Amino acid sequence: MKNNPATGFNHLFQGLGMLAMPGLRRYLLAPLAINIVVFLVIGWIGYSQFDSLLNSFLPENGWLSFLRWLLWPLFALSVLLVTFYTFTAVANLIAAPFNSLLSAKVEELLTGNRPEQSPQSFASTIVPAILSELRKLVYFLVRALPLLLLFVIPVVNVAAPFLWLLFSAWFLSVEYADYPMGNHGLDFRSQHARLKKARLSALGFGGGVTLMMMVPILNFVAMPAAVVGATRLWCEMEGHTPSK
Repeated sequence: MKNNPATGFNHLFQGLGMLAMPGLRRYLLAPLAINIVVFLVIGWIGYSQFDSLLNSFLPENGWLSFLRWLLWPLFALSVLLVTFYTFTAVANLIAAPFNSLLSAKVEELLTGNRPEQSPQSFASTIVPAILSELRKLVYFLVRALPLLLLFVIPVVNVAAPFLWLLFSAWFLSVEYADYPMGNHGLDFRSQHARLKKARLSALGFGGGVTLMMMVPILNFVAMPAAVVGATRLWCEMEGHTPSK
């Protein structure tokens, strides 16, 4: 496997193309519906509350009012990031059982074999999938909170958006690689070790997911496309060159 960003990026968009395959359609309905509903609800909350949050943190008559025009873009970026990751966490938490089933079906289509430890039904995957999502959420929060603090440190905050995007790419690769790797019984530590061996490909994949989630219309299908793309990437990491 070639370890470079283009490899991961390519598997994501190959995954996007696979969403139209007849064998996957019934596995896509629930993740797509969850993605759309959660995105619309959280997006609406973020948009409707923006002005009140801005006035709370940067009041027009406050002592920082003269810097309001300068701090507004930074505040807007922070709200966008919080909204974006709240959406990601909630959508994946709800859709996790469906995503595990989708990943197992994709691997079966690509290699001819279903993962031995993959869930056989929706009910059997609910508890393990939710526990896995909560573990990833803790991993995210432990690292994300210190990064958010960088946005309020003078001089350092110039680099904060770039560091955040790099972390975003890595975390999203961790998030979605969990589905195919979890279907093979790998725990979180083992998954993390595997991804580190293909770090550049993982960053290319996660960067592509970040980009897709920020593009209107494409963001609705970003989650299932990422599940399929991560499964393709896993298959190649294991020496199975995806043929579809």
